[in-house]
Amino acid sequence: MAINPRTYGAMQMRLRESLITRALLLPVQEFIHIQGISSIVLLAAAIVALIWANSPWHDSYHHVWELELTLSTIQLPVHAWINDALMAIFFFLVGMEIKHEIVHGELADKRKAALPIVGALGGMIVPALLYVVTNYGRPGQHGWGVPMATDIAFSLGVMGMVKGIPSELKIFLLTLAIADDIGAIMVIAFFYTRTFHVQALFVAAFILLVMFGLRRIGVTRSIPYVLLGTLFWVATLRSGIHATIAGVILGFLVPTTPRFSLDQFQEIGADMMQRFRDARAAGDTAAGNRLLGSFEQLLHATEAASERATRKLNDWVSFIVLPLFALSNAGVTFTADSIQGIFSSHIAWGIVAGLVLGKPLGIVGFSKLAVKLGVARLPSGVSWLQMSAVGVLAGIGFTVAIFISSLAFAGSTQLMEAKAAVLAASLIAGIAGYFALRREAKQGDSADPVPAGQ
Repeated sequence: MAINPRTYGAMQMRLRESLITRALLLPVQEFIHIQGISSIVLLAAAIVALIWANSPWHDSYHHVWELELTLSTIQLPVHAWINDALMAIFFFLVGMEIKHEIVHGELADKRKAALPIVGALGGMIVPALLYVVTNYGRPGQHGWGVPMATDIAFSLGVMGMVKGIPSELKIFLLTLAIADDIGAIMVIAFFYTRTFHVQALFVAAFILLVMFGLRRIGVTRSIPYVLLGTLFWVATLRSGIHATIAGVILGFLVPTTPRFSLDQFQEIGADMMQRFRDARAAGDTAAGNRLLGSFEQLLHATEAASERATRKLNDWVSFIVLPLFALSNAGVTFTADSIQGIFSSHIAWGIVAGLVLGKPLGIVGFSKLAVKLGVARLPSGVSWLQMSAVGVLAGIGFTVAIFISSLAFAGSTQLMEAKAAVLAASLIAGIAGYFALRREAKQGDSADPVPAGQ
C-alpha cells in the first residue's frame, strides 16, 4: 500500500523547509505504507493480548479494559469505548469504501459484480448453516453470524505475500470482502440489536436530515459534519442500535465524486494561471492573492470528500483503532479446564467449521452455480483452483468475527470459546490459503487458464 499521491506530494513540498519532514515524517510514512505492515501490526497486537491474558498479570489485562470511563454524560468501560466509538470510525471508512465501490468501482458494473456478490452470499449462508447445524437447540445457536465475516486487511495482506497472483483474482477478493462487509453490517443491525428506544431513533433521524440538508445547500466545511456526526453517534448509541451502524450510515452520506473533474481543473486552472501572470506583471498584488485563494478552492474541489476523509483517517484506523481493538478483544485466558472446554464446545466447532470449511464451500459452490446459470462469468486468466484458494483465504474472520462474537455472546465462557475459535480458524485459513495460493501461482505459469465463462 503506497503513500497516497496527494499526501506524498504535499510532503515533497515541505521537504526543503522542514527538517522534521525529511528526518522523521517521510521515513515513517514510507515505512507504515510497506505492503502488509498494517496486518503485521494488527497481528502483533493480538499476540500481545494473548500473551498478556495468559501471563502472571492476566488479572490486570481484564481490569484495564473494564475500567469505567466517563465522557460528558456517557459512562462506558474502556473496551466498550473502543468497540462502540473507535470502531464506529472503522465502520465509517467501510461505509465510504462500500459506497465508492457501488458508485465508481467493481460493484457499479453488474456483470463484474455478479460473481463476487454471489460468492459472498454463499460465503455467508453456508458458514451460518454449518454453525446452526452444529449448535441447533443449544444455548449458543444465536452465534450463527460469527463465521460469516471475512477480514479484508488480513486476507488481502496474505494474498499480497504471494507473487504471480492475477490482478483479477485480487479484485475478486476485494469485491467479495466488501460485499461480505455489507452482509455483516446488515446482520449486526437486524439480528444483534436487542432493544429500541424510539425517541432516540427520532433524534438520530432528525440529525441525519439536518446533515443531508446541509449537503444539499452546499455546505462543504467538515466541522459542522463532525459535530453533527458525533451527536448522531450518541443518539444511535442511546437508541439501542449498535453504535457502529452510525459509522456506516455516515460513511454513505459522504460524497464520492469530486466537484470538479481533472479535465475541468486543467481548463479552469490554465485560465487562472494566465490571469495570475498578468496580475503579477501589472503589480496587482490583491488580484494575485484573490487568484491564489481561488486556486486553493479549485484544488480542494478536485478531491472527493470520501477520498479526503479516507486519506486522513486510514492510517489512524490501521495503526491505532484496529490494533487497540485487537489488544482489548483478543486476550483469551486459557486454563487446562477452558482448553478442554473449547475442544468440546459446539460454539467453537461451529465457528471453525463455518470459517474453515463453510467459506470455501459456499464461495466456490455459489460461484460455480452462478457461472453455470449464466448469471456471472469467471474472470479471464483465473482458474477454479485459484478461486478455491481464495475461498480458503476468505475464512480469515478475525476483526469483524471477533466483533460479532462480542455482540452475540454475553457470557464470559461462551465469548471466550468464540474468540478462541475465531483466532484458531483465522490462523488455519490464513496458512492454508497462503500455501494454496502459492501453489497455484507457481503452477499458473505452465498451466493454461480456464477460459472466461467456463
